[in-house]
Order: sequence, then structure tokens, then C-alpha cells
Amino acid sequence: MKTQGAQIVTVTNGFERLVHWSLALSCIVLFLTGLAMMFHTLNALSMLTGGMYNLKQIHNYSGIVFAVSLFIAIPMWWAEAGRFEEGDRQWISALGGYIGHSKHVPEAGKYNAGQKLFFLAVVVFGLCMVVSGTVMWLQAKFDLSLVRWMYALHALGFTVIFAFFFVHLYLATIGVPGSASAMLTGKTTYAWLKTNHGKWLKELEKTGLIKTNTKK
Repeated sequence: MKTQGAQIVTVTNGFERLVHWSLALSCIVLFLTGLAMMFHTLNALSMLTGGMYNLKQIHNYSGIVFAVSLFIAIPMWWAEAGRFEEGDRQWISALGGYIGHSKHVPEAGKYNAGQKLFFLAVVVFGLCMVVSGTVMWLQAKFDLSLVRWMYALHALGFTVIFAFFFVHLYLATIGVPGSASAMLTGKTTYAWLKTNHGKWLKELEKTGLIKTNTKK
């Protein structure tokens, strides 16, 4: 990680962004196609794909993209986003300062407690979606009672991830301006990093990965 020009900091690399967007875009496709198959009022979406059969195939193969991306994301981000540390409980108690604008929000590391909760929700319920979706896809090979349970598990996983996804989308755009650039360009400003991930910034400065007095 390094500063570039006037206080611009590189915080993600190209591979991290690729995995992030593979997860995000496959989720969106899965949401839309899944809802179109679940609710009669949305069946018209199948017309865009040439019929319900094609829609189901898009759903299934998007699930493969999601599964592969998830299996890459878990080991890549687990060490930093999969574990809670000192200050995370207080961060959650203060709701990150997003509601009520609390002034007593602990400094966050590379990922704040909210991002960690989102990551863990995607890991747990994403794996549920992968397992249940595989059984549903190949249901002829499984006992009917198991398949029925998988449909219920799939619906539960969808509900949880759907809710977390839109909270994440809001906070990454309108809720916390400046956040989106980290996953669009890989860069953000030093000031933004200090405000939102002060603990991590101090660690980077201490190790020399970020130098605050660099010049062009």
C-alpha cells in the first residue's frame, strides 16, 4: 500500500476488486432471477431471457460464479474480516455512529464491525445457499423430504443476504460517501481513511506502508 500524489491511498488490489464484484454482480443476478421464479407477478422477467427455462439456467450458472467467488473470498478475507477484536462490540453498540451520530465510536481497523457482520452473514448463509441450491438443482438424486428442507433453507439464506446486501449498498454509497471508490478504483483519500478506519491507518503508518509526508 502506498500514498500517491496528494493524500491518495491505495487500499485494494485488482484481484480483491474482481472477487468483490464477482460476488456482488452474481448476487444481483441471483436475486432477480430467483424472485422471478418465486413470484408469479415477476414471471414477466423471464421474457427478457427467452422463457422460464433460460431464466433458470442463468440462475443456476450464476450460482456457480457466486460459489467460486465465495470460496476464494473466504480464505482471502477471513483473517481480517472474519474475527472480532477489541472495540468491535462498542462499535456495534454505537451502531457505528450512523444512527444518532454518536461521538463515542471506537476507531475501526481495516474492516469495521458492521463490515465483519456482513462478511460473516455472506459466508454462513452464502454456503447455505450453495449447498441448498446444489441439492435443488440435482433434486432427482436426493430424497424428497431433504429437497423440501433445502427449499426452506434457500429461502432463509436469500432473505438474510438480501437484507444485508442492501444495507451494505446504502452504506457504501449514500451512507458513507467516499466508500465506493475503494472497490471501484482501489483508492481512497487519507482523510477518509483516517475518519473511517483510523486504527488501520495507524497500523499502516507504524509499519511504514503509508507515509503521510510524501510529495508528488
